[in-house]
Amino acid sequence: MYYTIVHLFFGREGDFMCEHDKRVFMEGVVTRSSYTGAQKFHSQSDVFYLWIGVKEEQFIKPQPGQFFMLRPKNSTHTLARPISVFAVKSKYDKSDPLERGPEYGFLIMEKGEGTKELIRSPKGTKIEILGPLGNGFPTPSEGSHVCLIGGGIGIAPIMYCARELAHNGFKSFDTYVGYKDYAYGIDYVGDSSIDNIAISSESGRVGTKGMLDSIIDAEVLVEKGYTVVYACGPIPMLKYVQEICRVANVECWLSLENNMACGVGACLGCTIHTIDGNKRCCKDGPVFNGAEVDFSYSEKKKIFTGKSKSETSCLGVEIAGVKFKNPIIAASGTFGYGVEYSDIVDIELLGGCCSKGLTLTPRQGNKGTRIYETSGGMMNSIGLENPGIQHFIDHEMPQMLGKGLVVIANLSGSSIEEYIEGAKLLDHTNIDMIELNISCPNVKSGGMSFGMAPMSAYDVVSGVRSATSKPLIVKLTPNAPHLLAVCDAVRTAGADAISLVNTFQAMAIDIETGCPIFKNTYAGLSGPGIKPIALRMVHQVAKNMKSLPKKNQIPIIGVGGITTWQDVVEFIMAGATAVEMGTATFANPNAMVDVIKGLSQFMQEKHFASIEDFRGVVLRE
Repeated sequence: MYYTIVHLFFGREGDFMCEHDKRVFMEGVVTRSSYTGAQKFHSQSDVFYLWIGVKEEQFIKPQPGQFFMLRPKNSTHTLARPISVFAVKSKYDKSDPLERGPEYGFLIMEKGEGTKELIRSPKGTKIEILGPLGNGFPTPSEGSHVCLIGGGIGIAPIMYCARELAHNGFKSFDTYVGYKDYAYGIDYVGDSSIDNIAISSESGRVGTKGMLDSIIDAEVLVEKGYTVVYACGPIPMLKYVQEICRVANVECWLSLENNMACGVGACLGCTIHTIDGNKRCCKDGPVFNGAEVDFSYSEKKKIFTGKSKSETSCLGVEIAGVKFKNPIIAASGTFGYGVEYSDIVDIELLGGCCSKGLTLTPRQGNKGTRIYETSGGMMNSIGLENPGIQHFIDHEMPQMLGKGLVVIANLSGSSIEEYIEGAKLLDHTNIDMIELNISCPNVKSGGMSFGMAPMSAYDVVSGVRSATSKPLIVKLTPNAPHLLAVCDAVRTAGADAISLVNTFQAMAIDIETGCPIFKNTYAGLSGPGIKPIALRMVHQVAKNMKSLPKKNQIPIIGVGGITTWQDVVEFIMAGATAVEMGTATFANPNAMVDVIKGLSQFMQEKHFASIEDFRGVVLRE
């Protein structure tokens, strides 16, 4: 399907190589990629090129500076990625032994999971393509002397621009490119007439050692007689180009980037601040008149680092007097009793392990479907199936003890009396802590009902507190309408720590039968999809906790959708002392071990001597 683009703000009729003022949503196929063995840019392991072939009748030649939204057809990521055009092959090449048709070439830097997925797409992968999008660089007027400046991955549209200028017989231009270490992209311009290229690199490995200012400045712009500058690169570089062009009184056009969702100007999620107000990077840009751009919007906060000069970091944390070797705890219900994974995972590396939910007497759990995968996670309705507390004490608990990690018994019940009796039994054991589960959404009585209101939460916690001297963690539900009030209630009732969140109540329907997937209708939702909400709730509770006198504050254990070490860092920065991981272990049994390694490396790189160095950093004034 084709759409007509209306240039509301720029309307630059002179944009060169604009064969069609149209865009198309189509399906392409990966034809070649440097990641899959063809060519790599020296040892620059995070930069690759990707060629995508399309049908000849769908091919639209983009302007230099335009971009496409790219997404593998079977991707699990929600959004496509905006990637600038690096090169094109518009027709079948009879000399090509592979008889490839029209292709779009992209130079991609691996920045996150989305770009990682793209560059690792093997030959034959179907790619959804939307484009060409946005405004490109304007066509140089007759008699212009053009200066092209590219930095980092921003050289992609600059090299495409250089190639198109040369192919259209425009000779009066020079190119300046800057790299961190190795050069990439300039060997693939594809035209021998482009020979006026100056290179700088921070390492000095290629070209002049230094930043771009070592090869181009306002004085050079004046001496060379440049009349217009086209630039693309990191924001600091573009701010520099904007300034030298202002000093030299030279017109400049800057290609910017921002996080995008739609790519067509509909969602207003990628606005760029200009002297005329907000403009859309995807629609009104990405190429903007440099004199209009207000870079004050892009000011970044200072990088947060520690002050330690030690080469080692201590991951240990303490909760209610109990010392954990690291803040990673296996969440209840997902890791069994630890022994189930003992031949796969070195569980002694973990900080702690929560047992499955335990009740005073054995439970058979829920009937019907118990597990159902959904987008961004999974739903479960196990129903607290367990052998009962006494059986746990006699059989499972001995296997959990002696592993060098903190052992936590997760306690649940249908009545306050059951909770109290269960706590009394656990009080006489060698477990380290009790996690009081007043948040399970998959049982008809007890469980979540106790954690929904401050009064009922207070009653069950105070009852259990009177029955045991064990350190008491209270696990809260995210479904409570007044979460902060519930937190205050359980803290006042004697909780030594809080863990949140448990699963979110959710639903799935079988569209063939018209019936709920789960016999209880609703089930508990977990997995990566709930992480941002869980993080918000941890932050809210931590913020409320910080407002209390120091003696009244208790630690928070963050739970919910944690998959990577970056997730762990976020929860700790939000105020959590430790975290629990669950659903992530189903896909990767070693997820917790991987996270511990990643967290340790992060702390060393940031010079954090301990978790406390960055815990609650977003709460600090």
